Amino acid sequence: MIYCVVPQALADELYDKLVEYYRDDPHVEVIVDRRKQGGDPARPKPPDRRRRRRAYGSFPRIEPPA
Repeated sequence: MIYCVVPQALADELYDKLVEYYRDDPHVEVIVDRRKQGGDPARPKPPDRRRRRRAYGSFPRIEPPA
């Protein structure tokens, strides 16, 4: 199944035209995106992913095996 997702702001203008356009294709369904912008307040936020700082100091020089 292929979903043709129409933004809610454009639904009045495009929905009927797209349904008519894809009428003969049984693999396409036209839907209106009704998700709210801003996210779900009940859903926890992912943890803050920051890069770790480089370790202080220097590392000893190593020689490759012979």
